[in-house]
Amino acid sequence: MPAPVIIPADPKLWRKAFIDLRPSVVPCPGFTLQSWGGTHEACVEFLDRWADEAAGLGWTTLDLFGVHPEVGTIRPDFCGAMVLSAERVSAITDKHMRFGNMTFYRNKPGRPSGAVPLWQFGR
Repeated sequence: MPAPVIIPADPKLWRKAFIDLRPSVVPCPGFTLQSWGGTHEACVEFLDRWADEAAGLGWTTLDLFGVHPEVGTIRPDFCGAMVLSAERVSAITDKHMRFGNMTFYRNKPGRPSGAVPLWQFGR
């Protein structure tokens, strides 16, 4: 298996890449139009409010926006924090991100490699 590609943690690149994703077009399997619309809104809010802090804390592109390269969010073990729900981020540290009553742990043991950024799915 090839080594995972390192994608820079750059909020400007995240914003530039995400801007092409439309809330009316589901970007990968695992989303419905309704669930994607909510996730899209939460991602836009995250990019506006939390992206710079997340990058400063060491969160990577795949930690946040990763999906399985063939089946999208159907494989949640490949997914980054921002693509798993439509909940808004309420707190962030270098180890976890809070979404209301849910917590995403960044360095969960056994997380598979090989994810791609959501905006590169299918390319």
